[in-house]
Amino acid sequence: MELLWTFVTFLLLLNILLSIVTVFKEKRDIAATWAWLLVLILLPIVGFIIYLFLGRKISKEKIFDIQTQEDIGTPTLIDAQKKLLEEDEFFDENEPYRERVSEMGNMFLESSNAILAQWNKVELITDGKEKFDRLLEDIQAAEHHVHLTYYIYRNDKIGQKILHALEDKAAQGVEVLFIYDPLGSRELGPNFFKKLRQNGGKAEPFFGSRMQLVNFRINYRNHRKIVIIDGKVGYTGGFNVGDDYLGEYPKMGYWRDTHLRIKGNGVMSLQTRFIMDWNASVKQHALTYSESYFPVMQKQGNVDLQVVSSGPDTEVQAIKKGFLKLIMTAKEVVTIQTPYFVPDESVIEALEIALLSGIRVRLMVPNKPDHPFIYRATLYYASDLVRKGAEVYIYDGGFLHSKTITIDGKVCSIGTANFDIRSFKLNFEINTFLYDEELTMKQDDCFEKDLEKSYLLTEDLIDRFSEWEKFKQVFSRLFSPIL
Repeated sequence: MELLWTFVTFLLLLNILLSIVTVFKEKRDIAATWAWLLVLILLPIVGFIIYLFLGRKISKEKIFDIQTQEDIGTPTLIDAQKKLLEEDEFFDENEPYRERVSEMGNMFLESSNAILAQWNKVELITDGKEKFDRLLEDIQAAEHHVHLTYYIYRNDKIGQKILHALEDKAAQGVEVLFIYDPLGSRELGPNFFKKLRQNGGKAEPFFGSRMQLVNFRINYRNHRKIVIIDGKVGYTGGFNVGDDYLGEYPKMGYWRDTHLRIKGNGVMSLQTRFIMDWNASVKQHALTYSESYFPVMQKQGNVDLQVVSSGPDTEVQAIKKGFLKLIMTAKEVVTIQTPYFVPDESVIEALEIALLSGIRVRLMVPNKPDHPFIYRATLYYASDLVRKGAEVYIYDGGFLHSKTITIDGKVCSIGTANFDIRSFKLNFEINTFLYDEELTMKQDDCFEKDLEKSYLLTEDLIDRFSEWEKFKQVFSRLFSPIL
């Protein structure tokens, strides 16, 4: 018996030593370091298996080929735009928030090669039926190519309807290329894209693995939603493809989301991102520069924007930096909608500084979880924000999946990134930062309309949480750095 205890003690000490070596061999923030140490020490052997699949960093791996950016002249255009911003000649003199928008534009040029696209027509879509109706119309009108990326694509009514439209276009000779995330779209069978491929289209998993149960990149998901038609029309935002996004899942109810339809130079950035993702997903059939992918666009509207990408392939966290810049730029009000609110310390402090400075902070989150563990952490951080003086609203009209932030009715960001650490560090995301007062006010109007179906989270309601509920929130928060 004594020998057994000695052996067990040795294994526990060895586990602790290996845990420390494993976690500290890669550079990561302190919160994530302690969270992984907790997992590895409390779950001997099992913890290492979890770490193997979920904890390994990929920021040092060369994943994306930047040749497409060079082919379309992105570096030259970036240098030219930096010079115009430096000389204060890029934006019109009447541009709202001109100085601060110039600062943000330069930050994204420096951090993520996100070009400033002017003269776009941008439509705000907040209803699933409208989104899919418009998307189908544009697909059916395609003449040269349809490029798509979706995190979740379901084999249901709307999924089949869009698939059939893509199959028809491929049969007509239109280039159809589809990137899907193998985890988010895991219900798709091996023959789901069979007819599309027979008709000449192509579909590829992002970060897929021939052995799905042994995919060491499984924690790094392509959460982007992108559609480009003929290089002229682009879609991006929160909507995936499935009947639940039409509100046809009783458990979730009406699906409230936010999406963008873009016409203009901003589509070029979506196309560049798609080609880079496509070439990272295929072993053959890589794409090269073609004028057909980047047609010359005349002025479509008056919206200036930047399409910003981020992911675990870099330590920059460009979208999070954009959120921080917006919060620190605000003078009157910050308005946020997100299904998951699990921020890191930098975002928490930025919001706290805004509140202490007399700036109104408004946050809206859903009233029901699609991921219970993350939802408990969301309630923890939302409650903490309430006690610091923020207005937190619980959307009670279905499920809120919208991912938006606006400041002072002047500038906004709409995209795929949630206000959580996973979106900041672990997922491949894409957000559009819109420097347009009219469009930002439309988004604020949507928030006001959503308030009619929401209730205010007060300190009194927080105090009424049961002890068990409070424990679940605190426990979930412990693992927030790796959720």
